[in-house]
Amino acid sequence: MRAKRWLLLAPLLLTILLLQSYFWVPTYEKQATGNPARLVTYIEASSGDAKILNPILNADTASSGIVSLTFEGLLDLDENLNFRGRLATDWTISEKAYLFASPSNRLPDGAEVTGAGLAERIRAALQEGAFTALAGNVSSVEVLPPTRRTETLSVQTQDADGNPTRGEVEVTFDVPERLAFSLHRVDQDFFQRLLPVIGDRYLENFPYERYLAFGEEVSPEIRAQVFAQLPELFPVAEHNPVIDFNLRKGVRFHDGHDFDAGDVKFTYDAIMNPRNLSPRTSDFEPIKAVEMIDAHTVRVVYKRLFSPAINAWTMGILPEHLLNAEAMQREMDERGLSDAAREAFGMRDSQFNRNPIGSGRFRFVEWHSDEYIHLRRNDDYWEGPPEYQDYYMRIVPDLLTQEMEFRSGAVDYYGTQPHQVARYKEDDTYQSFSSLGFGYSYIGYNNRRPLFADPEVRRALGMAINVEDFLRYLLYGEGEHITGPYPPNTQWYDQTVKPLPYDPEAARALLEAKGWRLNADGWLEKDGTVFEFNLITNSGNPIRKNIMTIAQNAWKKIGVKCNTQYFEWAVFLKDFVNTADFDAVVLGWSMGVDPDLYQLWHSSQAGPQQLNFIGYNNPVADDLIVRIRQEYDQEVQRELTHRLHRLIAEEQPYTFLYAPLGTRVLDKKIVLVHRNDDGSERYEKIYPIPSGDITFHFHQWRKLEFTPSL
Repeated sequence: MRAKRWLLLAPLLLTILLLQSYFWVPTYEKQATGNPARLVTYIEASSGDAKILNPILNADTASSGIVSLTFEGLLDLDENLNFRGRLATDWTISEKAYLFASPSNRLPDGAEVTGAGLAERIRAALQEGAFTALAGNVSSVEVLPPTRRTETLSVQTQDADGNPTRGEVEVTFDVPERLAFSLHRVDQDFFQRLLPVIGDRYLENFPYERYLAFGEEVSPEIRAQVFAQLPELFPVAEHNPVIDFNLRKGVRFHDGHDFDAGDVKFTYDAIMNPRNLSPRTSDFEPIKAVEMIDAHTVRVVYKRLFSPAINAWTMGILPEHLLNAEAMQREMDERGLSDAAREAFGMRDSQFNRNPIGSGRFRFVEWHSDEYIHLRRNDDYWEGPPEYQDYYMRIVPDLLTQEMEFRSGAVDYYGTQPHQVARYKEDDTYQSFSSLGFGYSYIGYNNRRPLFADPEVRRALGMAINVEDFLRYLLYGEGEHITGPYPPNTQWYDQTVKPLPYDPEAARALLEAKGWRLNADGWLEKDGTVFEFNLITNSGNPIRKNIMTIAQNAWKKIGVKCNTQYFEWAVFLKDFVNTADFDAVVLGWSMGVDPDLYQLWHSSQAGPQQLNFIGYNNPVADDLIVRIRQEYDQEVQRELTHRLHRLIAEEQPYTFLYAPLGTRVLDKKIVLVHRNDDGSERYEKIYPIPSGDITFHFHQWRKLEFTPSL
């Protein structure tokens, strides 16, 4: 009886408790009343704590957010996703190109090749206008004398027991005369344009054996390994793109130390130092050298054509004076480290990573693990201080708690779930922003499997699915149907490509044209084999599970038998995706603004552990992908990406589904503040830039005590 009474009273007690919470948790208005500091303090909730506050070492979202506020790169992206100068005021991109003058070759008229003779012929052709495409681009042609280089190469060998191991071999290469070309603009077709003068076969079959000497006798197997490395070490024709950065003068780190070219060079060296284990190493690997021309000029020379490499310079620059060898020695002395600890000590062990000093808009104040990180505005920032005086990132792991704290005014920002969007849009207290991010979802078919080898079959499977069902029932309308491999809010996405029509009858007709016929059980069959496959995804993602169910039912209607399975994430990757042991998968990509799709779509990246796990293989696509990553002219690059988009959309290696919308909610009292010349203020409603980002102008945000009419 007592238990029954408690059950009857429980709802009433819960209601009273919730009503009382109104008085326990102060509302936004109560927090701000008599507390003007709250108006200039921005508080954001994060599901997880930061790991390491160092721009060359961090690899998690929470750390990246703090690092982006406290450090600054040479460049960043403007409102239209074009590069703009930050610690660099401006930059120029040119090229140094090199060509072997090989005496073993003959020119088209049979003349022997010498450096001087070849240079003279090319200069004459340029003056006569024979190279139309090179007009105005070549500023000089020089002849470099022969040199000798000694290299130590890594090779696979055997130990005393016959087991494979890595070894080293020393080789000496007598580099012949070379022609050095200075180009105003990078030209990936430069050497092909020279073929009328040097001959169609000049770049092929260079006789490396004539110029190479080994330090000791080696086996034929090792010789073969060495010769395989020579075209990259000593290329007959070499492109070296060059970026000259002019650095901003008068910039200081948060401790007052001047920023200069030494900090840029140090940051690069720290990234490439294997002791530091930087996750940014691959971004900077294409660099051949970073040179300090003077205190405010840096020259970056690249080993090869790779236009996305400039993106790396949006990363924050480190203060050399706080992390160089002398600074590391001081820190070890101050901490009284043992000899063993000193031997292993590196940048990852430095206390700098929990007490960072950068040159960004905000200075670091304190970090209480699993509680909050506190930043304060940098009043010495070169572009002027931000409006907010303080920034807090509070650790709030639970999404429900995040929403409760947002609604009470304890945090200022909330990222809604799709089912919550309509409610917040109807609430006059808040301003909400829905926009596309840089990710998309898809169904990927294993193109190696005979069942999916035909693009028409893949097209039929896509036409049988109504993507609007995903948008309506899974995303509550918060998404956009996509057609290709680029994020739809970038210039690389071809907006003229139309989505596959939802047409189950036409889909079945396509399959029937390929010889598939309905059997007595209602399944499509060909040569005694039912059209049947397994569709898999990872567990813990209800949207992907629902995608599988909707797709399964759609395909059943046209006679395709689809079995669905889901696996724990680690198993899903290890046993299926990384080994390409699957028929079809439901997955998604989180992309960036870079047009380089080499890792995802190039046929060379279709091996185990690689990202082209569906095995897409098209020589035309391969050529486009390479040209895109070697093209430095953005307009040409955009034309190439649109061609690639159209090609992939035509072949349908994926059924492209949707790009989700992300919705962020703020109190309407948070506005953009503009300061007039007379000191007065003008307010503007916060707005997203074309990419959908609402925080681009975060430095101008501030809370008001009232809700303005905007």
